[in-house]
Amino acid sequence: MILLSEIKEATKSALVEASTQYSSEHKKMIEEALELTINDNAKWMLEMMLENSDIAKKNQSPLCDDTGIPYVMLEVGEDVVIEANIAKIILAVKQGIADGLNKLPGRPMAVKGDDFERIEQSKGLYENSDALLPSPIRIKGIKGDKLNITVMMMGGGPEIRSKTFRVFHRHSLDVLTSTISEWAIEGSKKLGCTPCVPAIGIGRTHYEATCLMLDAMAYGEFGKENYFEKKITEAINQANIGPLGVGGDITALQTFSRIGQHRASGVRIVCLRLGCAVEPRRATRVIG
Repeated sequence: MILLSEIKEATKSALVEASTQYSSEHKKMIEEALELTINDNAKWMLEMMLENSDIAKKNQSPLCDDTGIPYVMLEVGEDVVIEANIAKIILAVKQGIADGLNKLPGRPMAVKGDDFERIEQSKGLYENSDALLPSPIRIKGIKGDKLNITVMMMGGGPEIRSKTFRVFHRHSLDVLTSTISEWAIEGSKKLGCTPCVPAIGIGRTHYEATCLMLDAMAYGEFGKENYFEKKITEAINQANIGPLGVGGDITALQTFSRIGQHRASGVRIVCLRLGCAVEPRRATRVIG
């Protein structure tokens, strides 16, 4: 039986890991980009990114001043037994998020007030890190007897440059690819914190496309790209934006994508998120 205390501690641990260190595969991609680039300014920026990551991991401090909004995905095995109902499980996850934000610490950026006061930010901010609530928690059923808790920290820059839009694809993958590439290049020029890791979801509705984009962020594997993903990455890199916009041919490390079901129409809904230089900030804990 899985205890609520295990869920809380695993969530806290995943948040801290996601916030303070690259995965080994992500770091390897940056190292490979450093070897490939010939632009001196770009080389220096990539070297600083690697140095920053080493310091953050050693000190258990955030990779970026924008510590991000927590997004949590729970994958519940069909044979899992947990000591409490779903409401208490969600409360345990939220407590783990709060504990992780305090330990990190997360940047205080939770906004005070009612619905409209929060929009206007007229009441100011809470000073404590744990006032920041996670995005809606997503729950998925899986086979087996394990509970997987994945925490991703979503920075503000990528959210500003993200888009969910419809593409009239004319039953052509090339039309879809070129349209997404154009939007990705436009966003990368304004992102600032490159090299980026674009995440793309393509589905029937805006909701479905966004869920698929989040799956791409959570499950995408560095070092593995299909034909579609390579085309997007290559197009962005040909724009000569470079790390932190200093120029060079490494603007995107890799593209992650998930493609879902489609209705019979000439429209595909695309969700594109340009993960910044420290994203995807993600970590998973397996319980059971």
